[in-house]
Amino acid sequence: MTDAPSIGPKFTQRREIRSFVLRGGRMTEGQRQAWETQWPRWGLSVEQGVIDPRVIFGREALLNLEIGFGMGDSLAQMAASHPEQDFIGIEVHRPGVGSLLKMIDEQGLTNLRIYCTDANEVLDQCLPDASLDRVMLFFPDPWHKKRHHKRRIVQHDFVQRIRHKLRVGGIFHLATDWENYAEHMLDVMEGSEGMVNNVAPGSFAPRPDERPVTKFEKRGERLGHGVWDLLYRRTN
Repeated sequence: MTDAPSIGPKFTQRREIRSFVLRGGRMTEGQRQAWETQWPRWGLSVEQGVIDPRVIFGREALLNLEIGFGMGDSLAQMAASHPEQDFIGIEVHRPGVGSLLKMIDEQGLTNLRIYCTDANEVLDQCLPDASLDRVMLFFPDPWHKKRHHKRRIVQHDFVQRIRHKLRVGGIFHLATDWENYAEHMLDVMEGSEGMVNNVAPGSFAPRPDERPVTKFEKRGERLGHGVWDLLYRRTN
């Protein structure tokens, strides 16, 4: 019997600035039904405290976390393509959570769990240190106006939250279609303790095959938008 998972340095100060805005919008009937029927099985809450992924999933496997999965299409695709791995998704937009729950039910996925809350609360209160093999942050809100840059989720404090939850050797994978935000991400990541560029110092990465191309990304490509991927590995 191994020891219960630990939860390490806590970043408990309540932050006044949030990196997201709760969007409006009603759930569709299908999303609502999925929430009511599937959330009790696949949903996780901060009130549960620190989880043991081995207990949650009933096995020991590579563990992936996606922060801000939107409507859930890419996360469901990754979970379906890699049944030997486990996935946790975090999203504050309830229709998106309902959408992913609907896909879980329709596709019979068993290797996926969901939080519907602020990612920082999950990182601070729920995930054991050194428990994640990969963290994914795809197309977060770019907060493109200069006066809003302080709202961008990729900041040094946030990266250290991620670092402590990754295993040594684990990967933090970021992607954005805003060049200015890509440059901001690169600057923050290059200056982050315990993280090293998995490609080369100061370099963006080619899109890894395991990141699905989303409808959002395809639309951006049609409009001539670029996409920048960054891969960083925890070193200590």
